Amino acid sequence: MKPKTAKLWAKQDQHQGDRWRLFSAVAQAIDAETVFYPGSYVDVAPSFVFASVTYLDVDKRARAFFDDTGGVLKIIADHDGPPEADVSFIHRSYDLVLDLPTEHFDLLVSLFAGFVSEHCTQHLRIGGTLLVNPSHGDAAMASIDPRYELEGVITSRSGEYRVDTKDLDTYLIPKKPQPITAETLHHTCRGIGYTKTPYAYLFTRVA
Repeated sequence: MKPKTAKLWAKQDQHQGDRWRLFSAVAQAIDAETVFYPGSYVDVAPSFVFASVTYLDVDKRARAFFDDTGGVLKIIADHDGPPEADVSFIHRSYDLVLDLPTEHFDLLVSLFAGFVSEHCTQHLRIGGTLLVNPSHGDAAMASIDPRYELEGVITSRSGEYRVDTKDLDTYLIPKKPQPITAETLHHTCRGIGYTKTPYAYLFTRVA
């Protein structure tokens, strides 16, 4: 493993095992093998639990990280990942046309990366799952997208993650009455203040 690869991963994993625990909780809750992770930077934690992951980021450091294929595979192996992990990386912005199949992936990941759901849903199969957190407003964007239905929320306590599918109608309720449109979300690029605030949401693509 190249020293730069190790350094980038150490900085990414500064809360040791946090993302590993997150994606393990997701894997236990849904049936998924193929994952698409736009805006991933160097977060390879999905590959600790899922067989095939396509990462995408425009950052040059992410490209250098994934170019060290042996180093990346060692990180995955050190975390008990699949013995034949299928890892690919695309150095590109997700809001551009991507040379990827439509309705292909089982899981689309949107964490701290902007409006991933708006630009990349076409690559998620119908019946597949969107994992999205409130950062930059993408959870709110998914909540008003007719292609999605809320299927669960992810809560975090003492560094452990749990998927909850009960009382979903009590989530995504704004603290203050306000119009939620794509235009307003683009204008603010911020999440909506909801009465209940889980770490992230799981939406099913239904159309």
